[in-house]
Amino acid sequence: MAKKILVTGGTGYIGSHTVVELQNSGYEVVVVDNLSNSSADVLDNIEKISGIKPAFEQFDLADKAKTDNFFARTPGIEAIIHFAASKAVGESVQKPLMYYRNNLVSLMNLMDCQVKYGVANIVFSSSCTVYGQPDVLPVTEKTPRKDAESPYGNTKRVNEDILSDSIAAHPEITGIALRYFNPIGAHPTAIIGELPLGVPQNLVPFITQTAAGLRDELMVFGDDYDTIDGSAVRDYINVVDLAKAHVVAIARLLEGKNKKNYEIFNLGTGNGLSVLEVVNGFEKATGVKLNYKIVGRRAGDIEKIWADTTFANEELGWKAEKELEETLLSAWLWEKKLRGIK
Repeated sequence: MAKKILVTGGTGYIGSHTVVELQNSGYEVVVVDNLSNSSADVLDNIEKISGIKPAFEQFDLADKAKTDNFFARTPGIEAIIHFAASKAVGESVQKPLMYYRNNLVSLMNLMDCQVKYGVANIVFSSSCTVYGQPDVLPVTEKTPRKDAESPYGNTKRVNEDILSDSIAAHPEITGIALRYFNPIGAHPTAIIGELPLGVPQNLVPFITQTAAGLRDELMVFGDDYDTIDGSAVRDYINVVDLAKAHVVAIARLLEGKNKKNYEIFNLGTGNGLSVLEVVNGFEKATGVKLNYKIVGRRAGDIEKIWADTTFANEELGWKAEKELEETLLSAWLWEKKLRGIK
């Protein structure tokens, strides 16, 4: 009998790709999402790829009564992957209370229900933002966390503490925090991909929307950082590679292969690329010239960060495989399909 996995935020960008990989691996998936930054149409697109439309319920996990009612009506959940969160760095600087309320309360409600209803395993969607601007690069899992540069980053840091403290108090629960670097790209079928509502907050959808003519120009935030070309440096990882890591993490917990009740893994490629290198990579991969301009630095952004992936590669048994140009091309094919561009 297929093991039942709850995926919160499962109609979102990373969530939808992970649902596909879970279903392709034989898991039964239940999705909960409030659709604040996604669409229910994604469920049909998941079905087109995997052949299975996951069970779905729409409500806000910050609503404790609705969350408890869901678990009371949904027996047999063996693990949770918790994606559901507000995630834009810039927006979090403008709306900190919204971010703290949404991102913290939803995890606390989930973990209350884990204890109450006996759900033993959780994989948490964390972020390299917990490292702030590191003193030493690349960052390992032992790199000290720093004060966050944004309320979004701080919610990830505090949520990790909620997770580790709760697991320490309830040893029947095991958890893995996956610290993502920068997910980009789309499914190779171009059936699902990143679909931000409103103006994109992330680099690659802004690039593809500019290439498609939806945006007049791409803004590059800062050219005076201490980097190869002055633009900020990140570790960009293909979203399908990232999704597959969640399947590996779930199997690790369900099969009892975890070494501790609470584990942390960095998920990246191990390579740092500047914003301008990504712009050039997109132009090379697609043959499309981008109209862009340099503007001032953006509040909350850090200068440079990339991962040391040794621990994830060796202990988790996972490795990012897809190259940058393949990933950027997948994002462009998704954007073209979305906009009806031949």
